[in-house]
Amino acid sequence: MDLINEALEFEQRKLKSLSTSDRIEISRKAKALILGLNEIYKSKKDDKIMDIMKRLTAIKRKVEKRLKGKHLVTNI
Repeated sequence: MDLINEALEFEQRKLKSLSTSDRIEISRKAKALILGLNEIYKSKKDDKIMDIMKRLTAIKRKVEKRLKGKHLVTNI
């Protein structure tokens, strides 16, 4: 249950004005939490855990999208 509480606290974290290293840290932390929750989900099959994992995945994707930046398209 500590992992679930940690994930819920992680969700409440502010994502504004972060440095690149903060974004990397958030991405790695989200991945670790998702993998940990997945192990719990495998045994319990609780839909609430799946919902938490989906929300964490959305946060992770948002942060990683910002890390990768926009690709420039050139017409040659």
